[in-house]
Amino acid sequence: MEIYIYWFLLAIILVGLEMVTGTFYLLVVAIAMAVGGVVALLGAGMVWQLLLGAITGIAGTIILRRWKSTQTSQAPDDNFDIGQAVKVLRWNDNGTARVNYRGAEWDAELESADTPREGTLYIAAVRGSALVLTHRKQQ
Repeated sequence: MEIYIYWFLLAIILVGLEMVTGTFYLLVVAIAMAVGGVVALLGAGMVWQLLLGAITGIAGTIILRRWKSTQTSQAPDDNFDIGQAVKVLRWNDNGTARVNYRGAEWDAELESADTPREGTLYIAAVRGSALVLTHRKQQ
């Protein structure tokens, strides 16, 4: 068999594996293999096949990393707990509280020192396993 067939077979196998992983990095390597196959099909030597395949793989990886770094910052932060009312069970001496929310007891802290402790308190944020409380209901 001709060498370009091996390049294309490797590219097809990597595309199949990419469908399982979904990371796009195997797709970049598959494109690099296909470039190596095209160069082999055009009759270039093994050095050119490997060189152009490697350059394609490296360039594609750099482009993909830059693209992915811009995409991750746009992920929405949907926390359905924010804005929900909680019932304070007791206040601790250090200013934290124990609250009842969703049928369980949670540790809670005030959003700021001037947040009133009376009345209904709402979840402003979640820090680890502790709730941050405020007196203003957020949307």
